[in-house]
Amino acid sequence: MKTISVFKRLKDSNEKIAMLTAYDYSTAQVLDKAEIDAILVGDSLAMVALGYENTYNITLDEMLIFVKAVARGAKNSFIIGDMPFMSYNLSVSQGLENASKMIKAGANAVKLEGCNDHIISLIKRCVESGIPVLGHLGFTPQLMNTLGGHKIQGKTSDKIEAILESAKKLEAAGCFGIVLELMPSESAKYITNNINIPTIGIGGGKYCSGQIVVTDDILGKFTDFTPKFVKKYANLHDEVLKGVIAYKHEVKEGLFPSNKESFELNQEEKEKLHS
Repeated sequence: MKTISVFKRLKDSNEKIAMLTAYDYSTAQVLDKAEIDAILVGDSLAMVALGYENTYNITLDEMLIFVKAVARGAKNSFIIGDMPFMSYNLSVSQGLENASKMIKAGANAVKLEGCNDHIISLIKRCVESGIPVLGHLGFTPQLMNTLGGHKIQGKTSDKIEAILESAKKLEAAGCFGIVLELMPSESAKYITNNINIPTIGIGGGKYCSGQIVVTDDILGKFTDFTPKFVKKYANLHDEVLKGVIAYKHEVKEGLFPSNKESFELNQEEKEKLHS
């Protein structure tokens, strides 16, 4: 089982960290077999797995179901539970209690977005309580409405310095790493080079300490939209569609199930039926 120490070791040795999302048992098994460094049970499952329009509507109870499923499937990868919208914003005690539910469900750490005073206090309490925390800066989806939509962050030197200051605060509070989302490569590189903990890019370019993307995106399974920063390594949607159409055709034509997929009575029992 990987621990948070692996992230610092990989950064110090200049080895990239490979992270992906998973929302179910079988996907977690595959990622584990591939020896992915970490699995994020992201709140992106709200759209990818549950069909919501955004991440705002998913609840902690829903997230916990998926964390448990992933934890059953992944025995070696480091599992991070994404704390959903408003599950940690009301108070430090609320956030700590809900973060502990993530750990009890099977996560090894939690991810929190932002860097205000409340978040810093919550990170400190989580770490003091034995709950590792992955930070998240740049574009933070849970603050999309106040950010004015999906906008690239860190496009000026002043903005970059502000994000770096936040990153240093997250590091000082005890985060073992920070996700940097939707920012120019040079901005992410500057931040990465000026903190001691790993950065994990999602639309942050190649200079981050590692990368995280949605598995359903890179495998071509989720097709509602494809972010610019996603590269498709497979096209499962078309393959699954082709398989389903072939199945339907064989059922309609009486070709499935064949004798190979069927069970038969022995000859003695058959004769009894016809007697």
